[in-house]
Amino acid sequence: MKTITFAVPCYNSAAYMDACIESLVAVGDDVEVIVVDDGSSDDTAAKADAWQERCPGVVYAVHQENGGHGAAVNTGLEHAHGRYFKVVDSDDWLDGDAMAEVMAYLREQMEYADPTDLVIANYVYEKVHENARTVMRYKNVFPVGQEFTWDDVGTFNPSQYLLMHSVIYRTELLRDAGLQLPRHCFYVDNIFVYEPLPYVQTLYYLDVDMYRYFIGREDQSVNETVMLGRIDQHLRVTSLMIDDVDVMAIENRRLRHYMENYLSMMMTIASVFLRMRNTEEDKRKLEGIWDYLRAASPALYRRVRMKVLNLGANLPTELGRRIGIGGYHVAQRIFKFN
Repeated sequence: MKTITFAVPCYNSAAYMDACIESLVAVGDDVEVIVVDDGSSDDTAAKADAWQERCPGVVYAVHQENGGHGAAVNTGLEHAHGRYFKVVDSDDWLDGDAMAEVMAYLREQMEYADPTDLVIANYVYEKVHENARTVMRYKNVFPVGQEFTWDDVGTFNPSQYLLMHSVIYRTELLRDAGLQLPRHCFYVDNIFVYEPLPYVQTLYYLDVDMYRYFIGREDQSVNETVMLGRIDQHLRVTSLMIDDVDVMAIENRRLRHYMENYLSMMMTIASVFLRMRNTEEDKRKLEGIWDYLRAASPALYRRVRMKVLNLGANLPTELGRRIGIGGYHVAQRIFKFN
């Protein structure tokens, strides 16, 4: 068994995928890199095959019809033979020094019958075109360098969440959770870092800057203009998150509180972007997603609706709309999340 499987979803990634894969194969021979060519029309398929030939037994090229990011992650998980599983987007990369520490811990876990369920490290927003860098770390939330449970978790700051970039799941946990991401949909990484959490019993945090998250391409899904055009996909993901996790049934108070806050963040984003567009249809969609949450769980609806972020994002009147959008842009500048 390999120590870890890295799944690399690729769609027309030929211009930048080499740097990503290079950072993964450098980690060691006990890793598996599954490059999923998701129906690309450029040289991605040829590059994936070349990497497989160059690194036999480490890199595996899988070709499939286009199904979107979620379908590529599903394929990576289906083919994974590593004890642990991590998704690395093809325009991002992993830091070698940080991975030396991460892999030392993961290799220790190979010796145990009950390895840690979720390993966490920092990620870095790499705004290359601005020559700017923002590190997202969790020292205020998690004990450092020791296995812990949800009972030991502290308080997350605003805009401080577990993202796909920061997590390494135990592979069998994801399978036990029945994780299956939707096809042809953006923003599915939210499902990836949300739905498996109730299955996680043990965690471990390393205060190292592991994941380098490239920000700057105009077609990136987190670009504000792109998000405005894809708000329906955000709503689809949010609805699935509401459907698939009964948050109020989670017994651990700290985990339940975190799940509430994460869903609240998803609802805030929906509110802000629908109010940015501000058509009559968008108003109906905003009312619809809140009604959907209320129908699924009236108790969760009340708790999420009364969160500070959603109170601010849903202030009534035109002035309230402008204040809510302005608050989002202030947070955007402070926390530099896209």
